[in-house]
Amino acid sequence: MESKSLQAVDVLSDLDRKRFLIVEDDPDIADLMSLHLRDLNADILVVSDGVEGFQRARSEQWNAIILDLQLPGIDGLELCRMLRVSQIYVPLMMVTSRSTELDRVLGLEIGADDYLVKPFSVAELKARVKALLRRSAQSEKPRPEASVLSYLSLSLDSSSRKAKLAEKTLDLTAKEFDLLWFFASHVGKVFKRSELLDKVWGYGHEGYEHTVNSHINRLRSKLESDSSNPVYINTIWGVGYRFGE
Repeated sequence: MESKSLQAVDVLSDLDRKRFLIVEDDPDIADLMSLHLRDLNADILVVSDGVEGFQRARSEQWNAIILDLQLPGIDGLELCRMLRVSQIYVPLMMVTSRSTELDRVLGLEIGADDYLVKPFSVAELKARVKALLRRSAQSEKPRPEASVLSYLSLSLDSSSRKAKLAEKTLDLTAKEFDLLWFFASHVGKVFKRSELLDKVWGYGHEGYEHTVNSHINRLRSKLESDSSNPVYINTIWGVGYRFGE
């Protein structure tokens, strides 16, 4: 009886097992991350350059990608952009020794889900990766709301992650689609920048409200025929933004 119970636990453990891709050219940091992220019941693959990182990310299934900013071959920012353009939406955390706000914001704007600044503690590394996995699990749960939303000439399909304006497909980044879907799910409701950052970007991005501004500006350039008189995303001065009337 005890043997059967142990076998059942092993099966459940295998089902819960994760796969992480680490793209890091510093072997000491890569070894450190691998050692401790295995504690999250994960198999780890480490590659040391952006070219192989892109190939592996495209050809295999991953639960999370941890990506260094400065890489040989293809740097981390460009690799992140290429993955999102290729519609690879695996949770992605960027690791960087650059502590400037501009670098962090740029990473978030091209599609990274979180960032971690070197030097980092093992506890923070594990906490941020676990947060990535939690958010991913939440987004994969069946939702009661419709998979297709429409407003005026705009239609959004969450299953294909496509947006159309007057039947013309819009070229949106992953985060632009997420933001637009959130707006279209709450027509007429006003949101502060900090609320949008929390709802769409999630944990770890407090203080970067201006990344919301840049995403909204890009969405407006793709949605609005007259940016001075928007019909989709309206600015409520002193408060935030509202989708629709």
